[in-house]
Amino acid sequence: MPKLKVKNLRNEEVGEIDLSEGVFGAEVKEHLLHEIVRMQLNRKRSGTACAKERAAVAGGGAKPYRQKGTGRARQGTSRAPNHVGGGVVFGPRPRSYDFSPPKKVRRGAMCSALSLFVNENRVTVVDDFELPEIKTKGLCDVLNGLGIDSGLLVDLTENENLKLSARNLEGHQFLSPAGLNVYDLLRHNQLVVSKRAVLEIQSKLDRPSRSKEVSK
Repeated sequence: MPKLKVKNLRNEEVGEIDLSEGVFGAEVKEHLLHEIVRMQLNRKRSGTACAKERAAVAGGGAKPYRQKGTGRARQGTSRAPNHVGGGVVFGPRPRSYDFSPPKKVRRGAMCSALSLFVNENRVTVVDDFELPEIKTKGLCDVLNGLGIDSGLLVDLTENENLKLSARNLEGHQFLSPAGLNVYDLLRHNQLVVSKRAVLEIQSKLDRPSRSKEVSK
């Protein structure tokens, strides 16, 4: 079972926390990380690219010139794809790039990402992430004291001081345990998480014991 030291906002050790083996000590499966990051990036795509085919292009109702006697190839409409200003053949159409992997894949990817950060010593657990006031400079000083240069800050949604202080802080991002995701985690160098947020993450991701599954 992995263990991490718990620190306060002055970077002083105040204890230890036992982490769930299934969440923070799982096998790191890079193909799951790739699958979920691809899903999240695909969901950001608008999918609105569109080109008009010959039926949608304006004009071209009349035959451009007579069928025979001109020495040119016969043409039925000036909006055919081989004319300038004509329709596009097999052009892009509006579509959705979204796909949804199974729930087990999404959970496995999240556990892999968390375990990767633990293995690489990129997780900082703080005992209490409560700030005295809403102040970006104050939060910046705290993160510099903890040695965090690019961090994903995770605490409960009720922590308004932290959430509002971090919103304009470049290189850092605040998320609640419910909003924690693979893409935002991997694009930061470090994870800074409160002790109570760790417990909530574990309760959300930890699988029930086999005895409970059998009883169901």
